[in-house]
Amino acid sequence: MKGRNMESPHSVNSPRRTLSLSKQRRTTVSFLDPDDKTSGFGLSGDHGPKPSEVYGFVGSITTVVATVIFFIWAYVPESWLQSAGISYYPSRYWALAVPTYVMVTIILMLGFYIGLNFISTPSPSSLNTVFDKFSRDPLSNECSLEDEKPIDPISDIGLDRINDVMFNNAT
Repeated sequence: MKGRNMESPHSVNSPRRTLSLSKQRRTTVSFLDPDDKTSGFGLSGDHGPKPSEVYGFVGSITTVVATVIFFIWAYVPESWLQSAGISYYPSRYWALAVPTYVMVTIILMLGFYIGLNFISTPSPSSLNTVFDKFSRDPLSNECSLEDEKPIDPISDIGLDRINDVMFNNAT
């Protein structure tokens, strides 16, 4: 028992001492926390990689392979494809048409999105741009004691005060 309890009250726990103690106890040194289920180089507990990691990996590999196949189909001469035994493939027209259709669709979606925002936004002269259901008018809490001033409750700053500070007091 004395040999095991070698610690003095002023001893320092160093990595070397921890390893030597672990050798004496015949245990293995593990850098992974056994209670931590999320640790472990992409492993979630004892059940292997997370599905999102697998889907991300498969998706990235699929994207790279599809891009390489597309560029081979678009740029390699037809005689080379036939000599490699590839005889059925879409027309080369689609090598230009599909990216063009995708770009036009994205541009139209962007224009539609901007137009929808213009339609749903109130006009600049509307009071709905200034006030909404969360607006609060400042309350007039007059305190009878002149020494104590209570903290003003949270409220919106009025347009008259903003205009006064911005335009009338400009020097």
